[in-house]
Amino acid sequence: MMKTNVIWVIFFLSALTLNAKSYKVMSPDGTIIVDVNVGANTTYTVSVDGKTILKPSPLSMTFDNGMEIGNNMQVTKVDHFSANGILKPIIRQKSETIADHYNEMTLKTAAYNIHFRVYDDGLAYRFSTNFSKPVKVISENVTYNFADDYTALFPEERSMISAQQPQFYPIKLSEIITDKFCSTPVLIKTDSLARVLITESDLESYPGMFLQKQSEHELQGKFAAYVLEEKPTEGRVCYPTKRAAYLAKTEGKRNYPWRAMVIAKNDKDLMLSQLVYKLAPESTGDYSWVKPGKIVWDWWNSNNLYDVDFKAGINTDTYKYYIDFASRYGIEYIVIDDGWSEDWDVTKPIAQMDMEELTAYAEKKNVGIILWVSWVPFEQKMKEAFEQYKKWNIKGLKIDFMNRDDQRMVDFYYTVAKEAAQYKMLIDFHGAYKPTGWSRTFPHVLTSEGVAGLENHKWAEFVTPTHNLILPFSRMVAGPMDYTPGAMQNFHAKDFKIWFDLPASIGTRCHQLGMYVVYESPLQMLADSPSNYYREPVSMEFLSAVPVVWDESRVLEAYVGKQVIVARRKGDTWYIGGMAGEKGASFDITLDFITGERTLTSWEDGINVDRQARDVTKNTKTVKKNDKITIKMYDGGGYAAIIK
Repeated sequence: MMKTNVIWVIFFLSALTLNAKSYKVMSPDGTIIVDVNVGANTTYTVSVDGKTILKPSPLSMTFDNGMEIGNNMQVTKVDHFSANGILKPIIRQKSETIADHYNEMTLKTAAYNIHFRVYDDGLAYRFSTNFSKPVKVISENVTYNFADDYTALFPEERSMISAQQPQFYPIKLSEIITDKFCSTPVLIKTDSLARVLITESDLESYPGMFLQKQSEHELQGKFAAYVLEEKPTEGRVCYPTKRAAYLAKTEGKRNYPWRAMVIAKNDKDLMLSQLVYKLAPESTGDYSWVKPGKIVWDWWNSNNLYDVDFKAGINTDTYKYYIDFASRYGIEYIVIDDGWSEDWDVTKPIAQMDMEELTAYAEKKNVGIILWVSWVPFEQKMKEAFEQYKKWNIKGLKIDFMNRDDQRMVDFYYTVAKEAAQYKMLIDFHGAYKPTGWSRTFPHVLTSEGVAGLENHKWAEFVTPTHNLILPFSRMVAGPMDYTPGAMQNFHAKDFKIWFDLPASIGTRCHQLGMYVVYESPLQMLADSPSNYYREPVSMEFLSAVPVVWDESRVLEAYVGKQVIVARRKGDTWYIGGMAGEKGASFDITLDFITGERTLTSWEDGINVDRQARDVTKNTKTVKKNDKITIKMYDGGGYAAIIK
């Protein structure tokens, strides 16, 4: 009897092998090849320039209707499609246009499809289902079975209740402890050439993806379960108290998120990738009203104003001062952060805040006001709040403390984005998961946090120049990030001290200035006190002039964690931003991207920057096309320039 069973097992496995089929799709330039093998399991393999970087990696989903899609797949049709178009983003994060050139292969069955899309700068796959009734997603198998013991910048998380503000530590895949997990995006360096960044796009009504260590060189998707019950806390946040044994409740006919891999040959190309944007759905409706800009922030500097004749704090006079500052320097917005309203009623200002007077004053000064709200009290009165804010002529909202990306929370983001569009209000998500294509689908969602930025200097020391030089190649590749730069109190690491109410940054003044060109955020903060900015007219010459959106971007020098120099164009003016990590760097840059004779004004680490990190020198000279300039940055230093 046992012998008969063995024979049947061998026959069954042989039949599966015989029925297994392979399908292939490659990038338009032929350098990235995806091989899909369909049998008992569906797996895909990825090679770059003829070298395998991802060994057979299974992909599947399980539903409560009994369907386990991706396994024992009965392919009825294979569609191939190629696109070679030009996208014109409403809000230009990196460029005026985006080349949208890809090859797509769709494996079809009666009930579902798997789509593979390959660009010259990466690839993605997704499931789509055609079930007749709503379903529950029990599980999803997302596996990255790497071909070797590559190095990862592993943004480890301790919980999926997280604001996703990780630190990035280089570690071999084999050295990651099994079951440790990280948020995404995660950057993998496969060899001296290729970099792979794993993230996702078009995350709608579905939990966000974390990655968990499995076998030696394997990472696997990890997702927060569906929330059944949750409880608000005194801190105006809300935590799940009971979760289901499934991931999502959803419609039977839908597309699932793209599992995206950005693939770059070098660090420069990695910074320029717009894969996440390209994969996201196009926006619908009119967004001509969206106005990017810089924004003066109150919370980081603790409203520390001086040389004024009023008591600084959360009151009308203080924010009139912020408005006056913004108006003087042509800054588009101020944000009124935590404390302006009653804790649990975001339609009622505290007694010290006269919102009618303040908003009328701001309108007269041509400055917009953006309000901070905590998501729980805001959700409880969302419609009423939007109506009240519209009456006050509020221009946007900074929504905070979500700290989750389960399906319930992702649905909240989409609800807010859709409602805000109806009221023509901008959105800045804080306490947020990484962007997953909002810039394209919702152009008024200008920026989001999900990054360990400047605010951490108020209580910690880990936001170092090295950390700052990792972000452009990891978190920022996913989309705009609200790092909130602009510190005017600057110290070298050896001199830095934590001070919550009088915060400073680690690194030089020019390191901060350089961020305004290097870091992408169409709503870019000036985090320090207006009183401090008034005392720094040399720095304000640059900060008042630098744009937040760009017609063209070029990465001139790049090395993860060590240095970056970026040139960006707005109109016919070029801007250069440079940042150095722990060690300084010097580069000779050829100005082959400019035309004609121009004036170059630069802000550089000063001659005494070794003693005083705030030391900055301003220089002006005439340059022309193909001239060479030397950019020298001190340890933790930076560089900024305008070429008119």
